[in-house]
Amino acid sequence: MSLEELLKRLNRVVRGWCAYFKHGCSKRTFSYPSHYMWFEVAHWMRMKHRRTAWRRLRRRYSDKRFPTYQPSENGTVLYDPASIVIERYRWRGHAIPTPWSVRAEQLETLSQA
Repeated sequence: MSLEELLKRLNRVVRGWCAYFKHGCSKRTFSYPSHYMWFEVAHWMRMKHRRTAWRRLRRRYSDKRFPTYQPSENGTVLYDPASIVIERYRWRGHAIPTPWSVRAEQLETLSQA
């Protein structure tokens, strides 16, 4: 398996997970998978190229645009969950209509008649 294929598989799963949980208080939670994935991908690179020095691996497999040396290959970069913007769910109170309130009004009009 190439690094590009590994990154595509990881990114797909992590993006979905982050999209699901971005509405909660999860900024600190998102920083943990970011660090964990970086170390796991770095470990995978070290196991794949056992005799290569870390400095050489970092030059070969990292994107220079990122200061944290994000692993990348052929334009596919390891996704950083810590970069997700947290969107709080806005409680709108009674602005959301429910079918139960309509049904309660219908029952009241029937009981009054």
